[in-house]
Amino acid sequence: MTKIILYVDDAAHACEQIPAITAGAAPGAPHHWVVVACAPRMASRMSKWVSHSARENWRAKWFAKLQAQLLPALRRGGGHVTPVLATGPLTELTAVLKREHAATQVVDARRPRIGTELEPVAPGLQPPRSAGWRTLGGGLGMGTLLVLAHGFFE
Repeated sequence: MTKIILYVDDAAHACEQIPAITAGAAPGAPHHWVVVACAPRMASRMSKWVSHSARENWRAKWFAKLQAQLLPALRRGGGHVTPVLATGPLTELTAVLKREHAATQVVDARRPRIGTELEPVAPGLQPPRSAGWRTLGGGLGMGTLLVLAHGFFE
């Protein structure tokens, strides 16, 4: 049984990543998924007005909703799932989970977001990066962008 630590912050995005993750495994081989849910950060302005218990209740509801969406996809084919809600630094959590579950693979399936840097989950494993505007400019070429901008502002 292959043991995989899977970092998730969006169930739909993670479900899209599952076929690529399991592509190298033998067909029909069951997986043991250690799903680490990384709840979105609360804005600092909002966190001033919300109590600690209310924040923890929100995280618990978010975690339950994520599990309801993601776990059926992971359990297909006889997969076993151990859900974990991330608290604290992710690199330390990864080390603990690797020791506890003897996991052979760590996968970061968090959705990249424009303007925010994701914390690495393990040393040497780069977090997913958002394409942002650099991909748009590099794919179209600066001349094309200038022509489009010129036509838009006239």
